Amino acid sequence: MAELRPSGAPGPTAPPAPGPTAPPAFASLFPPGLHAIYGECRRLYPDQPNPLQVTAIVKYWLGGPDPLDYVSMYRNVGSPSANIPEHWHYISFGLSDLYGDNRVHEFTGTDGPSGFGFELTFRLKRETGESAPPTWPAELMQGLARYVFQSENTFCSGDHVSWHSPLDNSESRIQHMLLTEDPQMQPVQTPFGVVTFLQIVGVCTEELHAAQQWNGQGILELLRTVPIAGGPWLITDMRRGETIFEIDPHLQQERVDKGIETDGSNLSGVSAKCAWDDLSRPPEDDEDSRSICIGTQPRRLSGKDTEQIRETLRRGLEINSKPVLPPINPQRQNGLTHDRAPSRKDSLESDSSTAIIPHELIRTRQLESVHLKFNQESGALIPLCLRGRLLHGRHFTYKSITGDMAITFVSTGVEGAFATEEHPYAAHGPWLQSQAAPWGPRELQEPEAPELHRLFPQLHHNGESVPGESAQELLHHSCLSPVSC
Repeated sequence: MAELRPSGAPGPTAPPAPGPTAPPAFASLFPPGLHAIYGECRRLYPDQPNPLQVTAIVKYWLGGPDPLDYVSMYRNVGSPSANIPEHWHYISFGLSDLYGDNRVHEFTGTDGPSGFGFELTFRLKRETGESAPPTWPAELMQGLARYVFQSENTFCSGDHVSWHSPLDNSESRIQHMLLTEDPQMQPVQTPFGVVTFLQIVGVCTEELHAAQQWNGQGILELLRTVPIAGGPWLITDMRRGETIFEIDPHLQQERVDKGIETDGSNLSGVSAKCAWDDLSRPPEDDEDSRSICIGTQPRRLSGKDTEQIRETLRRGLEINSKPVLPPINPQRQNGLTHDRAPSRKDSLESDSSTAIIPHELIRTRQLESVHLKFNQESGALIPLCLRGRLLHGRHFTYKSITGDMAITFVSTGVEGAFATEEHPYAAHGPWLQSQAAPWGPRELQEPEAPELHRLFPQLHHNGESVPGESAQELLHHSCLSPVSC
């Protein structure tokens, strides 16, 4: 539960918002991380020292459900001459370390990120006659914050969020989100580390798909060029009824399609409903490494496996001429791989309490054939995996959200992979890798129905075989289960 009050209203948990020149005696009582972010807000809005604020009644560290302590809401006049309309500006407090006493975030020093290292912002177009900001964006931000706290996966500029519902629970076409740097908020150095500000941008389904097929930054740049779709400051208009491709049909062919062909996709993987089975031998085989047990406890992905899968996803965002999968046994320095900063935990680490078999005891197995299963949304990303990733010499990972299982498709030449041209299907515990060597350039570039059947000889929907002419339609509208790919 949350309540709405001016940030200057007295209350047991929501002290007023002082500016950078707050009296020293008061500032000493004010949480330092909160004080630093308020200073940046006061820089932008010196005439709004006490904005309306949605605050969690029961704080997260006291067992409340809302990770964000506060969401402040400011009125921004915009700039009509620059096609920036008047709008409401929402700013979160809580993803960063506000207190520095380990009640929510572990204090790791002043040089690194504060807490998760960022706060969320959102810019919503002000409707004519609105005298107060709607509060639904605060709940939207709480929902994203819950995901971050529960998964400990952080966001970065260019990320997308598949929401599959109008952001304000209306009939709007704005049903998904992209993330980018806030155009006005500057990074803040707090006593507990650095805080940056990531802005939520509402987008239509077609724009989300374009971001997946190409990249988020490219679609954000297109949105900036279309005033009604966001403009320079990427302001969300929930009443927008047209996509940028309907507003300007040339954007799809001249920018997005060309970008996909030239750059491929920088979406390196997704968390999804997926599974795989080894068809090389009966599943009850005692040596099946996907069902190794210690006592009565089933094994799960080891820490090093989850680290490698996480690095697979991270490295996919780097458009390198020679993509590399981290080695199975990466060199570690001070407990960390050499190319990443400390994190709260591996973002793909399982919360399961099951036992972990030591990484060195798990052998890599070569498989003759496999059975892959994907749900609707995951299956719809197979053409992206083929055209946007493998054709460009990269890799793509599906990480199961329902169990400790992962599927990585790798193209020829990706270093560090344990699937090879000689053995295109290989498994390391519950992690499957599939080498793209058997798939020619034509199949990767044009995965229409015949090509899908060439890549996936047996396609099933609801347990029944799918004829070639129906494969493409089902791929985009239903659940396909590729067999013996």
